[in-house]
Amino acid sequence: MSKRIAVIGAGPSGLAQLRAFQSAEAKGAEIPEIVCFEKQSDWGGLWNYSWRTGLDQYGEPVHGSMYRYLWSNGPKEGLEFADYSFEEHFGKQIASYPPRAVLLDYIEGRVKKAGVRKWIRFENVVRLVDWDEKAKKFTVTVQDLPKDHCYSEEFDHVIVASGHFSTPNVPEFPGFERFNGRIVHAHDFRDAREFTGKDVLLVGTSYSSEDIGSQCWKYGAKSVTNTYRKAPMGFKWPDNWEEKPNMQKVEGNIVTFGDGTTKKIDAIILCTGYKHHFPFLPDGLRLRTANRLATNDLYKGVAYVHNPALFYIGMQDQWFTFNMFDAQAWWARDVIMGRIALPESKEVMLADVADRVAREDAGADAHDAIQYQGDYVKELIEETDYPSFDVDGACEIFFEWKDHKKQDIMGFRNNSYKSVITGTMAPKHHTPWKDALDDTMESYLQN
Repeated sequence: MSKRIAVIGAGPSGLAQLRAFQSAEAKGAEIPEIVCFEKQSDWGGLWNYSWRTGLDQYGEPVHGSMYRYLWSNGPKEGLEFADYSFEEHFGKQIASYPPRAVLLDYIEGRVKKAGVRKWIRFENVVRLVDWDEKAKKFTVTVQDLPKDHCYSEEFDHVIVASGHFSTPNVPEFPGFERFNGRIVHAHDFRDAREFTGKDVLLVGTSYSSEDIGSQCWKYGAKSVTNTYRKAPMGFKWPDNWEEKPNMQKVEGNIVTFGDGTTKKIDAIILCTGYKHHFPFLPDGLRLRTANRLATNDLYKGVAYVHNPALFYIGMQDQWFTFNMFDAQAWWARDVIMGRIALPESKEVMLADVADRVAREDAGADAHDAIQYQGDYVKELIEETDYPSFDVDGACEIFFEWKDHKKQDIMGFRNNSYKSVITGTMAPKHHTPWKDALDDTMESYLQN
């Protein structure tokens, strides 16, 4: 096979794509030439932790939104690789909510075993992707950061796996320019200990707000307040945590909320989400979508309808993560290798997109959204040779997880679930989450 494939990004989505091609090769198939461009110095994407914020040593925007002491906020049993279990990696079953270092080690384990690192060019950032309609080829222009050298190469397909939790959405409120404290977006949050003894305000009701607020509480913030636009998160928060309608203005250190009340605040953390941002793509190739389960303009959630030689992996809002990226990567691989035929009509592909949007919109709650994405994962798996697993069982785990959060938002990580891959029940972690201040892999694996 003479095709050349460019994969942009070596985080969980890009690594899923590399593993998909390696899996086909291991079964005797002839695969295309694969080149993966990764702007960081190592693989893992957002699961890499860096102390850096703003710009890196090369003047590039820091990709990572990872912070110290992050633990998985969903059960590992919902994201387990179907072809590489936690038990295979660690030699034993582990507790259900691993910290960052443990999950990064697990992600690494599979791709080290697959031997795909040879396909990755690290510290090579993609500057521009151009499409030649006549030649049916992409030209990818890249900068080798250590060498400060730009070069271009041709590819038959491009797979964008650069993520969409790196470019912050940053609102402004009246008085920000004179606030006598720290204002930071979740993207640049690094260490909850910075806010020990402080009155912290979090803007938003996303998972970032919930988790960063929990981190600040765990590491000794004096108080935590979070604001909402439409409705509060409504969990049973600790006594020093309250939810308020959206802030109206800031005067000095005094914040006025939508209900007219005020509070003295030391630090404001903007948990206001991220933008799908692809500065290396021209208008005709750039995905424009909200963070939702049914993305705009992606047939089967993967192939770009306006140029089906271009694929996007992991661009959806996510209940499922690693195993959904696998399902998408195996599917994209099979299209590229001629095992799956795309519709010849753009209208058919657009109709597929519209149908997915309508079905998502028909859902009433999180339960429906989880099942919707579970069904999507099953749909893709059924079309490829990705190992089948109990997706409905994983949905049930997510349903339990949501109930556990309602019961005890600061204790839900103390629960255990059964692996849908091996059928083994996770052990109880040796230390309740709120007391587990050491997030190292060595400490966690003492079970």
